[in-house]
Amino acid sequence: MRRSHFILYVAIFLTHGSLNADQTIFDSWRMTLKKPSKGWEQPQFDDTAWKKASGGFGTRSTPGSRVGTEWRTSDIWLRKKFELKKVPPQPAFLIHHDEDVEVYLNGKKVLSLKEWTTKYTVIPFSDEAKKQLQQGSNLLSVHCHQRFGGQFIDVHVIDATKVPKLPRPKRDPKPFQSELITKWGAQVTAENAWTEYPRPQLVRESWENLNGKWNYAITKSSQRKFPSKWQGQILVPYCLESKLGGVQRYLEPDEALWYRKQNIAPLVFGNQRALLNFEAVEYKCEIYINRKLVGKHIGGSTPFTIDITSALTRGTNELIVRVEDDTEAYQLRGKQVLYPRGIWYTQVSGIWQTVWLEVVSSNYIRDFKVETKIRSGEVTIRPQVEGEVNKGTLKIRIRDGADIVAELEGPIGKHTITLKDPKLWSPQSPHLYDLELILSDSTGSKLDQVRSYFGMREIGKIRDQDGHFRFTLNGKEIYHLGPLDQGWWPDGLLTPPSDEGMLYDIQVLKDAGFNMIRKHIKVEPRRYYAHCDRLGMMVWQDQVSAGNNPPWTRLKSNPKDAIWPEEQHQQFLSELDRMVSALENHPSIVVWVPFNEAWGQHKTMEIGKWMVKRDPTRQVNIASGGNFWPIGDIVDHHNYPHPNFPFQPERFKNFIKVIGEFGGHGYPVKGHLWDSSRRNWGYGGLPKNLAEFKERYLKSMELMVGFKKKGIAGGVYTQTTDVEGEINGLMTYDRKVIKINPAELKKIHEKLIQN
Repeated sequence: MRRSHFILYVAIFLTHGSLNADQTIFDSWRMTLKKPSKGWEQPQFDDTAWKKASGGFGTRSTPGSRVGTEWRTSDIWLRKKFELKKVPPQPAFLIHHDEDVEVYLNGKKVLSLKEWTTKYTVIPFSDEAKKQLQQGSNLLSVHCHQRFGGQFIDVHVIDATKVPKLPRPKRDPKPFQSELITKWGAQVTAENAWTEYPRPQLVRESWENLNGKWNYAITKSSQRKFPSKWQGQILVPYCLESKLGGVQRYLEPDEALWYRKQNIAPLVFGNQRALLNFEAVEYKCEIYINRKLVGKHIGGSTPFTIDITSALTRGTNELIVRVEDDTEAYQLRGKQVLYPRGIWYTQVSGIWQTVWLEVVSSNYIRDFKVETKIRSGEVTIRPQVEGEVNKGTLKIRIRDGADIVAELEGPIGKHTITLKDPKLWSPQSPHLYDLELILSDSTGSKLDQVRSYFGMREIGKIRDQDGHFRFTLNGKEIYHLGPLDQGWWPDGLLTPPSDEGMLYDIQVLKDAGFNMIRKHIKVEPRRYYAHCDRLGMMVWQDQVSAGNNPPWTRLKSNPKDAIWPEEQHQQFLSELDRMVSALENHPSIVVWVPFNEAWGQHKTMEIGKWMVKRDPTRQVNIASGGNFWPIGDIVDHHNYPHPNFPFQPERFKNFIKVIGEFGGHGYPVKGHLWDSSRRNWGYGGLPKNLAEFKERYLKSMELMVGFKKKGIAGGVYTQTTDVEGEINGLMTYDRKVIKINPAELKKIHEKLIQN
């Protein structure tokens, strides 16, 4: 049976004395993927222009392989020097290889192999090879050509009488460094890095942005002492691995990342409090002010606030953040992996959203919740106030543009205001009301004042004349059509290069006639949802996913859940609750999606019941494309490349039926690929040209029109942009090419959107 993937890997054992089972492995190589000039295998050849890389080389799913560097092209050339203090008595190659391998020793070809293997074999040196091996310095040169997709080779010089056990290869500390950059990323500086106010639904006039250049250091996670030396600077809020962060280095699971920001000086007087806000830090962090621990946080996708007042001194202060990120452990990580491949992308570690300060009184509005009822025009405000304010008051003022349309002042607590003839929020008319909250003490002195907004809208469902459930918005049936949107960027990874760049994506999708976005296993900066509110774009919001999965049986009966430890389950619920708390005032969010495709799917009924109770004002899609359990509002099937749905009328009759992922038609645009040397891919194979790409897209949408008639109430096309090795976006990864004109897409989508 042909291997599904193959990897080329070459390693040398450098010995002290003769080769033995304890020999040290050195996997540092010079490599090139372009055919070198004549004599490349000779000792005198200058390979300084070749890339330094760690063995082995290739794709990671090859049976029996160990990979230090990804290699996905047809050919690779490698060179490695090694020293022998003594020639072993029975020298041999320990090799695991792909097709057409040529091995040279000190410039002489000593081994040539065809076909491929799935495990390591020992091949004794030929007489000619023995002549070439020498005490002292040696050069191993290797060329591998593979023909069928996937690749692998690994060659070691060993003593055949003492075959060693191969250790796990070291990961290249540098993630892949693509040349791609967006036009917004190209303009980023330390002075303009995310300068916008980060919390658009609770705005105070006075605040301080801490983004910019910070010192950083990387130590072993066992080190608890503050670093004595800082290794350089990183641009916050871009992560350690990103181009825009300026470091582009992986954080290993056994390492800690330290940040230092000096000279922070919040002006605190009397009973005022200094609040330090982090929009997102991946994944576990500790916060220190003047070397004093002031707070901890676990969870990489949601904002948190720490009161740092007690640790501050007069004048300037030092802020240190310590981060650990064990990406593939029990933690919510989305598409991040240690070894990016296929649909799995580059790890993100550390601060990846805005860090900022604000000074408030000892009594302040920590948060508030807003609920609306469109039929009665009622707007209910539930403030969350820090500290007790005896006989204090809360003033609520609602504006429609410049006009004050409602105003109320009363004791601190829940209040309901009725709007006359309220204007409703919808994708066609995304009307928003401005909101102002003023907190005062018993003497009438103002303690706090915040600005916000809200939209009047109601989410529901209704059976059509054929008995199928449909989505409703404000009592009217509405078909949901949108793209899968992963929110990854070639320069910032999870962090958009700028607010303007982030807004661009939403606007392009709006122009293309979509009325919804499925925000795929990522929580965006809070400004993203404010843009969706303003532009009229509905959002299905996924929870960030984890690993540790059950068998994926999709919509089949009798599904199984994964077994999660209770501590990790509670952390999942905690992060889910934080996401809802941070985003629930946004009218654009209409559906919560706790699970995707069985990734980390566990205790489904328990989590589903919790979710329905936590937010009864929105619909719940318990597991998009995952294992179906009868909870929530939606049954969701994924099918590639063209849409399909396994109708079971009785089983699904009480649920809204959607095709939550389909399409994924890939089209490569030369000059706009993350890695032009790899096999970039889309679902169903790549079209020959742009015309075929458009034809496939049109066919998928025509099929969706047919499925709408059969009872499908919404669809999600994969996807907004290319992402790393995936080229199935409607735009290229750098957003410089829109593959199908938005106006053309809008005409195609009208057949589905219009009722």
